[in-house]
Amino acid sequence: MLRIDRIAAVALLAWLPFSVFPAEKITELKVYTAKKILTMEPTQPEATAVAISNGRIVSVGSPESLESWTSRFPTTVDETFKDKVLLPGFIDPHLHPTLPAILTLYPFIAPEDWSLPAGEFPAARSNAEYLEALKREVARYPESPYYEEGIPFITWGYPQLFHGDVFQDELDELFPETPVMLWHRSFHELILNTAAVELVGITEEETRPYGVDIEWDKGRFTEFGAKTLLVPRLVPLILTAERYATGMENFVRMMHLGGVTSGMDMGIGTLGNPEDEVEAIRAAVNAAETPARIVLTPQITDFMIREKSPEEALAEVKRWEERWSTGRVRLDGHFKIFMDGAAFSGLGQMGFPGYMDGHDGIWMLPLERTYAFAKTFWNAGYQIHAHTNGDLSAGMLMEFVRRLQAQHLRVDHRTVLEHFMYAKEDQLAQMADLGMAVSANPYYQYILADIYAEQWLGEDRARNMVPLGAAVRAGVRTALHSDAPMAPLSPLTLVWTAVNRKSIGGTENNAAERLTLDQALRGVTIDAAWMMRQEDELGSIRAGKIADFTVLDADPYEVAPAAIKDIEIWGTVFEGVAYPIER
Repeated sequence: MLRIDRIAAVALLAWLPFSVFPAEKITELKVYTAKKILTMEPTQPEATAVAISNGRIVSVGSPESLESWTSRFPTTVDETFKDKVLLPGFIDPHLHPTLPAILTLYPFIAPEDWSLPAGEFPAARSNAEYLEALKREVARYPESPYYEEGIPFITWGYPQLFHGDVFQDELDELFPETPVMLWHRSFHELILNTAAVELVGITEEETRPYGVDIEWDKGRFTEFGAKTLLVPRLVPLILTAERYATGMENFVRMMHLGGVTSGMDMGIGTLGNPEDEVEAIRAAVNAAETPARIVLTPQITDFMIREKSPEEALAEVKRWEERWSTGRVRLDGHFKIFMDGAAFSGLGQMGFPGYMDGHDGIWMLPLERTYAFAKTFWNAGYQIHAHTNGDLSAGMLMEFVRRLQAQHLRVDHRTVLEHFMYAKEDQLAQMADLGMAVSANPYYQYILADIYAEQWLGEDRARNMVPLGAAVRAGVRTALHSDAPMAPLSPLTLVWTAVNRKSIGGTENNAAERLTLDQALRGVTIDAAWMMRQEDELGSIRAGKIADFTVLDADPYEVAPAAIKDIEIWGTVFEGVAYPIER
């Protein structure tokens, strides 16, 4: 007889996932009927009824097929969705709660229209349109419900690609007294007028150690310089506890409006103390009326800014896991590194022939330092997520994985290339062989391909941005994310961009890289769950899984591809409870 000593048995039980333990006993059932249920399960793709108990799915099928269950237990039948279509609760596997929490308190001025809690903001696609919108929004900001004396005016959404160079001298001329900050669309860059620089209290001498990250004469703060010098002084000014709470409420509402029931915060510690950030997220998401859950991902830059070694970072993350291991907001074995720069800034690392204007991308951090963090967390069993945009960077990430495997072999490691602005087909075949996955922002090709084709990459590479078709053909598991607020927090919009592959100017971006509707919907349901290692709990409508659904007014398979993003979302079902959207 096989004998396991008591200590080993306890250790084994601690390792096993929650799903292997017996669920609560079924005492009663709730059955939702619907016009159609799209399960995202190939063995049973459609149904018209689903039975739920204790927040989990008991059975899926038709009212008749469920009778073997409903005849045994007291059952309530809810026909609220008799004219609706149910899908698995949408999942966004890469978003940033704190960024919308801050930015939705201010006006957006971007190349496309935005509808936000702070108002309706029309597109500005040229330098002249941007400056006109900027003057208008600065003038009316004191009327905003979010306005407070002593807080600078901030607007998000500016990329030079559309709006041209707008630096400190021009901002000073337009706004000599009002502190004004332009937060770049990439989120990796801020431009301040003199009044704003004086408000945050930064001197020229303090900026000198940061080299090219800070251009003092332009009021331009980028990458590590912005995160290390500017952001720690800016955040206390703009983010009091009350404003943070209001912003987080805005973010949670944005999730619900998009039909999102689960998301992954891809980088806690973005704007300061990670513990304060997590507590703010938990306060908003753990509210009784909130139909959402968030998985938290610690990130390398937080520890680099605080001058922590990889070993110290790992020890701190393990302490966080002890503190935040349960509830709707928790850590769950993920870690994020950064490879190259942002797509909206044109700083992805591109292989030959590079950028047409001769500029180069950047590495966000020294590569060997990045690898040291990746190695420490890889060896401790964490799933690595890597912010990666250019094909040169994709190649370097693959080399990281080869090195990591050589020194510590792991199966099912699921290293995820995040963003996926550009990669080559041969690289995708290698990624598949290496067991890597892709979490892509399909919005890049929609909003950036025209400008990249004209100014930076040429027609061939620009029209192949975010090559989702190639990834699927190579056998690389692929999900879709918003990187909110880089794209709208709307999975239907992401599906629409991936299926249609049309640019903001209406140009086709290589039809060979389109996803089918089924592939795209998998990218915001079951494949997104896989990126989070939650595919056994979320992402499809199947017996045993958590009862999370997104409720639509129309079947995505029955509308024209161009109309997918306009399907009305009724609301969500979260752990078996219906949450209609309050209009």
